[in-house]
Amino acid sequence: MGRGRIDARDWAIAAGVATLLLVTGLSGQHSAADLDLLGYVPLTVGGLALAARRRAPVPVLVVTGLCALGYQAAGFDVPAVAYLFAVYAAVRAGHRTITVAASVTMLAALPLAALASGLHDTGEAFARSRGALEIAWLIAAGAAGEAVRQAERRADEAERTREETARRRANEERLRIARELHDSLTHQISIIKVQAEVAVHVARRRGEQVPEALLAIQEAGREATRELRATLEALRDDDTAPPRGLDHVPELVQRARTIGLDTTLTIEGDRHDVPAAVDRTVYRIVQESLTNIARHADAATASVRIDYRPDVLAIRIDDDGKAAPGTAPTPGVGLLGMRERVTALGGRLRAEPPSEGGFTVQAELPVDQTS
Repeated sequence: MGRGRIDARDWAIAAGVATLLLVTGLSGQHSAADLDLLGYVPLTVGGLALAARRRAPVPVLVVTGLCALGYQAAGFDVPAVAYLFAVYAAVRAGHRTITVAASVTMLAALPLAALASGLHDTGEAFARSRGALEIAWLIAAGAAGEAVRQAERRADEAERTREETARRRANEERLRIARELHDSLTHQISIIKVQAEVAVHVARRRGEQVPEALLAIQEAGREATRELRATLEALRDDDTAPPRGLDHVPELVQRARTIGLDTTLTIEGDRHDVPAAVDRTVYRIVQESLTNIARHADAATASVRIDYRPDVLAIRIDDDGKAAPGTAPTPGVGLLGMRERVTALGGRLRAEPPSEGGFTVQAELPVDQTS
């Protein structure tokens, strides 16, 4: 609370309270001289200020309190209804200490305001102040605000608990799938790979020509092993795993260089902290992009550019591969995974061959530096 927008309902409540205060003030026993702007202004402002009670509860508490003192001093024997609404809103927003201090000040100042209106009897001044702000109503408004605040806190906690439970179950399911894949596939693929490598080795030692089919099986076994390892790592990638982020991007670039891909890394802008989810997503985008370049692009060079902007972190990966300009890429698992990660963070992803050839992956991830 305290940050909500002022909507039509807020204005309706504020206008209703202002009208109530004006009607009550006008119905009292006053002479024409009493009914001047000194009375109208605090009655009106005190009610209309409630429109901002959710956005700025403490300032509204102060304004309604001063207005109540103002129209009491002007001679209007009107209950401090707007102030009670403000007490409820401030306590609901969690400002209990400030509300108690303000209310004690109000209870002490109201008799003085009544005396300033022209009353000479101290007892009558105290009686008018009690009529304007009953302690019982004041306590009731604060108690109502605290009750709603506690209910909202419990609801938020329950929502967080549900999210944590769903996340934990998803992690457990990923680990279960990873174990099943490991048990069912890794052993068999390893046997195929080892047998193919042994057969190739034996054929070469004998000076025989290695059949193309056998070489294809050997390479397929290696590729399947790499793919399976990557899949298992992805399935096991949960919050308990060591996080990989922007600090580890240079390792990805260096790894690409070791396999013969001339890769450069450029970092622009003033580096600042980013949310953990953005940090991990950048790493995954660069990792998947460089992996795709190495496997499928037939490229000699690649470039990784990371641009720190005030509210956006931009990533661009380019290569000089053989992708034809104007052709839509086939959405594989890696590309779909990148798009899902970026979309979940409210960002944008573009992956396509540019007009000059090669392939480009661009992502923009919003960065909330206030979080």
